Amino acid sequence: MRCPKCGCEESKVIDSRPSENNEAIRRRRECVRCATRFTTYERREETPLMVVKKDGAKETFDRQKVMNGLLRATVKRNIPVRTLNTLIDSIESELRDNGISEVSTQEVGSMVLKRLLTVDKVAYVRFASVYRDYKDVDEFSEELRGLSL
Repeated sequence: MRCPKCGCEESKVIDSRPSENNEAIRRRRECVRCATRFTTYERREETPLMVVKKDGAKETFDRQKVMNGLLRATVKRNIPVRTLNTLIDSIESELRDNGISEVSTQEVGSMVLKRLLTVDKVAYVRFASVYRDYKDVDEFSEELRGLSL
């Protein structure tokens, strides 16, 4: 690792500890030439997670799009944004841990619904009404009956 002060390529690690929810390792280093101390972070190399849309188009996974859908579904519900971020984190982690590099929008929606059901049933129904695109009231009623069991 190159020293930011003198450019020397040799340094020694003084301290290492987990950082960022164990997603990175923070290392304090010291330059062997000028004794300047600096911090580096080591992270797992991640390939972009691609989402395949209904029309076959591909785009990178966008947490904000998922968050926007969740925020719409949880309007006037007492659900902290922190809970929604945790929900999205668990989806992204599950996909990456399983080595998945491409996922359909339908699968992402199913993963959201599965987790949202444990958080808030009203938000679940709101999200499902958009995600599942019910054609009539009977389909929607069937979903509600399934929830009350």
